[in-house]
Amino acid sequence: MSRRGAGIATTMRLGYKLAAEAFDPKELVRQAVRAEEAGFDFVEISDHFHPWLEAQGHSPFAWNVLSVIAARTHTLGLATGVTCPSVRYHPAIIAQAAATLAILSDGRFTLGVGSGERLNEHVVGQGAFGSVRQRHERLREALEIINLLWQGGYQSYEGKYLQLEDARIFDLPPTPPAIAVAAGGRTAAALAATHGTGLFATEPRADLVTTFTEQGGRGPKYAEMPVAWAPTVDEAVKEAHRTTRWAVTGWKVMAELPNPVNFEAASATVTEDDVRRFVTAGPDPEPYAEKFREYADAGYDHIVLMNAGPDPDGFLDFFAKTLRDRLIR
Repeated sequence: MSRRGAGIATTMRLGYKLAAEAFDPKELVRQAVRAEEAGFDFVEISDHFHPWLEAQGHSPFAWNVLSVIAARTHTLGLATGVTCPSVRYHPAIIAQAAATLAILSDGRFTLGVGSGERLNEHVVGQGAFGSVRQRHERLREALEIINLLWQGGYQSYEGKYLQLEDARIFDLPPTPPAIAVAAGGRTAAALAATHGTGLFATEPRADLVTTFTEQGGRGPKYAEMPVAWAPTVDEAVKEAHRTTRWAVTGWKVMAELPNPVNFEAASATVTEDDVRRFVTAGPDPEPYAEKFREYADAGYDHIVLMNAGPDPDGFLDFFAKTLRDRLIR
């Protein structure tokens, strides 16, 4: 089942990552308002039950945060980055939540979805996380249910993993939100084209964009770019190592471990030099522009800056005064 036409991207959009694992809900709302003032086109928020590391210390309910941001902003796009709609949530709940948020935000919302991480999905005790192949199959069924419900009327579905019984969403937006499907490989990139209307990646991989477009994908192509701003590179790297060293472990680790204590252990040997190679850090805009060009040249048109530095306001000022014009010129 495919959907066409919603959320088609025509120009480059710059996004700010709301690190829900690192800040409380009111601070996330404040940062979103500041991001709009600084000139960002959209914000993206992670949808987690746990933080990656105890040092991060937070993990509020993303959908509540997004609803408040929708009420406090005017033009800022909103996105989940990303939601797993098939274990901790049933896809019918996500279909309803996304439809409501699309109405409240006057069409500014994009539903980013993925097959999930054990870190968040094991908490409901269903023992249903499964193999990579099973996760992709379950995500496909979840997307079929979401698209079915967004057609309107009462709907039922009988899948291998997921079921829907005589359900209807009564409040639907005039146009369904775009669905950006997270892809770490070509199978998921193809699913993004056939069952979504957008692509979501965490690396500047052109092969994912190629697969998406060859399979008929024509919507927005999101990608996350890790950065860390501070007055010096060393300060930026030190903070990124403290809170974000888990990201260096790679997706096969990130998808499988169940709790922050496991990520503490898995990242114990990650050094500051490892983090220095992973993030674009410091006060000089040129390295940011060079890395940004990698994503743009790979075909991504919604690029999200994920700041792991110690000073969110300093980064937002840096973006507004220096970086934004450097990136889009």
